[in-house]
Amino acid sequence: MALHDLHAPPVDVAFADALRHWRRTKHMSQLELALCSGVSARHVSFLETGRARPSREMVLQLADALMIPHGARNAFLSAAGFAALYPQTPLESAALAPLRSALASLMRRQSPDPAILLDRHWTIRDTNPTARALLAPLHEGAGEMNVIRMMATSPLAPVFVVNLGEVLLELLGRIRLECADAGDDPVLAGLRRDLEGALVRHPPPKATAPRRPLVPTVLRFGDGELRFVSSVVQFGTSEDITVRDLRLELLFSVDDATRAAMAALTDALPPTPP
Repeated sequence: MALHDLHAPPVDVAFADALRHWRRTKHMSQLELALCSGVSARHVSFLETGRARPSREMVLQLADALMIPHGARNAFLSAAGFAALYPQTPLESAALAPLRSALASLMRRQSPDPAILLDRHWTIRDTNPTARALLAPLHEGAGEMNVIRMMATSPLAPVFVVNLGEVLLELLGRIRLECADAGDDPVLAGLRRDLEGALVRHPPPKATAPRRPLVPTVLRFGDGELRFVSSVVQFGTSEDITVRDLRLELLFSVDDATRAAMAALTDALPPTPP
């Protein structure tokens, strides 16, 4: 036995701690979890105290009931002493070439409007040319390719994003939901703190009634403004963690002035290599 194994918690204890953590994160009682997973509350209690050891099937049954993200399910299985189930294939691998081709096609079709490919931590993995051009000032200001930190920490964000407070508030709502879903993700927690701090510095205007049905992202561009609404495309049918964690953010022009400006920007950019 390796020396570090002497200090590792027993499997029963590790799984008991993990199960208790996820149940509390999802704000479920033992009875609620029992009802959702089709077992008795007594058995859930025994699992949480380490008095019972789960089968592999029981671990997955509980993970389904708790709606644990696929990436965290591997750790959940490991805590119970089982091998990981869900692959995590590098996006650049040959196996994901068909996915990359589909993504590239979607981003080309989105032009002249922007398209941004993000991972689960909001790091930019790819863009179409117009998105790259629009994000360049924020990238230079923040020094990294993370959309949240660009908006929350770049000194250029208040200049470039006209309604920064509204955008930050919308992003914070999304991050809070993702933190609740992820359970214990220090990167997402850090992004949430960045947004909370940015909102103190750049609060949104007080709500007015009636509220607008759509709140656009408004970017300063030359002497004018660009207005976009966004839609998110995700690939939820795959069992691969990399694929499930990707999201394609598509921005759509909401007025004629923005559409004309994006068409002009596209014409001014160098042609994209085939």
